Amino acid sequence: MIKQQEFLRRRQRLMQEVGEDALVIVAAAPHKLRNGDTFYPYRQDSDFLYLTGFCEPEALLVLRPGHAGARQVLFLRERNPERERWDGKRLGLAGARSQLEMDDAFPIGDLGDILPAMLEDCRRVYHLVGKHADMDARLLGWLKQLDDRQPEIVPLEPVLHEQRLIKSHDEIRCMRRAAKVSAAAITRAMRACRPGMTEAGLTAELVHEYTRNGCPPAYLPIVAGGQNACILHYVDNNQPLPGDGLVLIDAGCEHLGYAADISRTFPVNGRFSAPQLALYNIVLEAQRAAIEHVRAGQPFEAFHDAATRILTRGLIDLGLLDGSLDENLENGRYRRFYMHKTGHWLGLDTHDVGDYRIEGQSRVLEKNMVVTVEPGLYIDDGDDIPAHFRNIGIRIEDDIRVTDGDPENLTDAVPSDPEKIEAVMQS
Repeated sequence: MIKQQEFLRRRQRLMQEVGEDALVIVAAAPHKLRNGDTFYPYRQDSDFLYLTGFCEPEALLVLRPGHAGARQVLFLRERNPERERWDGKRLGLAGARSQLEMDDAFPIGDLGDILPAMLEDCRRVYHLVGKHADMDARLLGWLKQLDDRQPEIVPLEPVLHEQRLIKSHDEIRCMRRAAKVSAAAITRAMRACRPGMTEAGLTAELVHEYTRNGCPPAYLPIVAGGQNACILHYVDNNQPLPGDGLVLIDAGCEHLGYAADISRTFPVNGRFSAPQLALYNIVLEAQRAAIEHVRAGQPFEAFHDAATRILTRGLIDLGLLDGSLDENLENGRYRRFYMHKTGHWLGLDTHDVGDYRIEGQSRVLEKNMVVTVEPGLYIDDGDDIPAHFRNIGIRIEDDIRVTDGDPENLTDAVPSDPEKIEAVMQS
């Protein structure tokens, strides 16, 4: 649980960053229609959630650093017993003031009457431009009414997303919980896996573990058997598993909005073949080397470079690439088999916010940043590929926190060592 005092500190820090002549607007996520009159499960906008901890739709946060009185204002739905009987409880205006530490709260229906007057008192409006088209259009309309007093619109992302990049103690605790449940789900899928199953069957094992722990999926799981693992974003999850092949799972749940993101690859029949193991060990070595570079003071690109070097050397050793290591790294021939980066930020979004480069240079890692480390190899079925290596896709991914010393692997509860994987599957 994240205490309201932390959300209050986040808003206060943001107001200090933007200055007293500014106004900040952050909108809640809208309900999204799936089909007919059925909606997708509601998931709050990550920026709005970060600043409020409030999970209802039809809401807008306004921060006014230079205002003498109500500096933090929330527009939201009023209490409505009739609608609450159908759709669930609402916090309401009094609840926003007492439970969310807001200075004031107004009905969302009064937004058009109140917000234009607030805009008159500022010189800059910080706004997540392009995120919610309806809010963009309404804001531009209100600004046009101000004539020559129009404040400047400034993108909020650079300020807010930099703040989100360094995780607090409570955020790390949420991520550890998501990691624990996600690791248990993938371990459960390993134990359940056997020839004759389908990708859908393993998907059900994952979702069962998430659901019984009260953690929704952080993203659509990838459960890719055999050659489907060579499709990086495969989410059909509806094919039979190859009895003598591998299955790649890339999946994670979220806890209080904070995501885990794990990939494991394992043999459907519980035993790696020699060619599968040869490729797998290359990826595992690359991942272990990469994790060692996830340290405070290291450039973000360092762990990708470490992984790429080992993957390329392994491909040369297996005869899948010709030439020297330096030649293959320089001309990028390894990209035929490894075409993505080795990791990304992780937090309220699976691919979390934050710049990877600053002024053209790889940014330096700092304590309590969290990244994924996920090298892989994806061997196609080209005529120049030995038959025993064709259509094999392998990815190994863990969630790593930067500390003052050794990296913390949040997701090491699910095995990646091939012998341990086989032992789990045989158990």
